[in-house]
Amino acid sequence: MTASTTPTFGTRLRAAMDTHGPLCVGIDPHRALVESWGLGYDLAGLERFALTCVEAFAGRVAAVKPQSAFFEVFGSRGVAVLERVLADLRDSGTLTVLDAKRGDIGSTMEAYAQAFLGDEGPGRADALTVSPYLGYGALRPAIDLAAATGRGVFVLALTSNPEGPSVQHADAGGASVAAGVVAGAAADNAGAAARGELGHVGLVVGATVGDAVDRLGLDLAGSAAPLLAPGLGAQGAGPGDLRAVFGDALGQVLPNVSRSVLAAGPSVAALAEAAVREADAVAAAVRASV
Repeated sequence: MTASTTPTFGTRLRAAMDTHGPLCVGIDPHRALVESWGLGYDLAGLERFALTCVEAFAGRVAAVKPQSAFFEVFGSRGVAVLERVLADLRDSGTLTVLDAKRGDIGSTMEAYAQAFLGDEGPGRADALTVSPYLGYGALRPAIDLAAATGRGVFVLALTSNPEGPSVQHADAGGASVAAGVVAGAAADNAGAAARGELGHVGLVVGATVGDAVDRLGLDLAGSAAPLLAPGLGAQGAGPGDLRAVFGDALGQVLPNVSRSVLAAGPSVAALAEAAVREADAVAAAVRASV
């Protein structure tokens, strides 16, 4: 399939959200969660945890987001497990968002793009989280390769960690740094916006940022960006909070949950039930707010 006929990431994500509900479930095998399942915090435990999640979530949610760091901590063998997770989800037809938050310049960014967004990369995902804090333009290799291969990127814009505002809210010539990131995404998504579709450049906006979107004057709806929204569940936000944060852009939101679903393990059936229940709750909240 050529780049010109490859379905865009935004098109594929919208279809998955319409089919399964707007929810992205994380695979975060950190020590406390792995051990809470009665598994050893070692390579065997990592593999059992991750593949149990694949079995539970594949075909049941719009997207699955493995956190790369929790695999990388085990070295090359952990990365091999991550590659299997991505491959198994890909084979199931489930969209993957690799949470690796890469960001660099020039040939280094090009290499990251090829590793995670190229058609031949063993660690390729449907989308990759990226950091714009070397300048939005430095992400160009990833943004352009994602467009060419039918994949996407999620650019950090307004994160929910307490340190984020010192950078993201800062003035950058009359507008906030976050506003510049949103404007960059809007420009790259202009074609999709004209067609009434989601673009391939998404934004990460935390569900716990309160009124920051309004205070900073961010036009999320006009950006046509899919909005990956961490913060539901263990971080304190509920489905009903989404309207207050995202307003008219609510239909673009892909909330992310991890711990509140993963706590249902190690039973595959219980994990699947928890994921579907959360997806249904988010879908109901969105329907009630539009």
